[in-house]
Amino acid sequence: MTVGFIPLIDCAPVLFAEVLGLYERHGLDVDLRREVSWSNIRDKVALGLLDAAHMLSPMPLATTLGIDSVNVPMIAAMTLHLNGNSITLSNALWREIEEAAPDLVGERLATSGPLDARALAAAIARRRELGKPIVTLASVFTFSSHNHLLRLWLASGGIDPDRDVRLTVVPPPHMVAHLSGGTIDGYCVGEPWNQQSAMLGLGRIAATSRQLWDSMPEKVLGTTETWAQRNPKTLIALVKAIVEAGAWLDEPANRPEAARVLASPRYLNVPAEVIARSLSLPDFHVFHRQLANFPWRSHADWYLAQMVRWGQVAPRDDLRAVADRVFRSDVYRAAASELGLPCPLSDRKVEGAHGDPWILPTNGAPVAMGPDRFLDGSIFDPEADNRTSTTFKQQESNHGD
Repeated sequence: MTVGFIPLIDCAPVLFAEVLGLYERHGLDVDLRREVSWSNIRDKVALGLLDAAHMLSPMPLATTLGIDSVNVPMIAAMTLHLNGNSITLSNALWREIEEAAPDLVGERLATSGPLDARALAAAIARRRELGKPIVTLASVFTFSSHNHLLRLWLASGGIDPDRDVRLTVVPPPHMVAHLSGGTIDGYCVGEPWNQQSAMLGLGRIAATSRQLWDSMPEKVLGTTETWAQRNPKTLIALVKAIVEAGAWLDEPANRPEAARVLASPRYLNVPAEVIARSLSLPDFHVFHRQLANFPWRSHADWYLAQMVRWGQVAPRDDLRAVADRVFRSDVYRAAASELGLPCPLSDRKVEGAHGDPWILPTNGAPVAMGPDRFLDGSIFDPEADNRTSTTFKQQESNHGD
């Protein structure tokens, strides 16, 4: 079978299931295919050129809804990774921010927290006054956690992402070149592309995904609904192999070897020290701990709420059913049962309610979970009528009704 991936640190479980011989152990013959863009991943999975892939969490939701130029039902059989993204701004834009809002930049340096987006708002206002070009920020794909987190951060500072800045899409491996060339002023992307810009002196990290939505689900194992229905045993074997690879990756003693292997030209093709720097950050890459691999349907609910919030999909009554159809906790539960791993008692949980580590009851031993707080302290209750999450767009922007 063929499995696709994009060169990012969070594809590591898919790769190390091969490196560690786990695919073979579970009776699978897997051919890994490196792809250059998320649209390639989407299209090749939809056409059957890839059987499964390392995939953006919102992507199978968008394709199932038919709002992403592809109308093919897809599923997420497991979550591959928590956290791991950052927002990086160019040095030139950072200087503009320092000039426009020195107090806010000083507060950020003093607390080591995220840059207050109001500082960027001040720089945007100054650009507007001087008749300078609009700030251009990139994410990796329209239907991605990166786009939604970038919008969340911008809105927290009173910036309307659809009017006050220009949002564009750039494939992850090309972000650094675009920032260096000046075609974009910043981006939200997964690692190692933030650390690489920082180590090359091209930009500065304004906020990490841990600061925007801690323990956020970043990537999933995606495939078409049809392939999953036709190959249920193969899918469960695939999940089991990748889960075991994630557990290996979460052992601190294995991180140096992981960085060395990921650095190879076949995989990420970047210096091992760039990868190691990112992998060394506490809880910045969670591959298995904290029930990281469970495909929480409340995560799907939140992503769907963001699609509604930002006008990517019209409000509709069946979004909860879409979340259930796409985020297949039943598939993961079957694989976890065969591995003897615990699962939560529910497929949903309140998101944003925990500012500190907490304990989750399961069908086995309780599991230590990480904080899940949002930047603005909001709570997303999947059982409540808050389908747009946090607050409404018009309340957060500079532009009133």
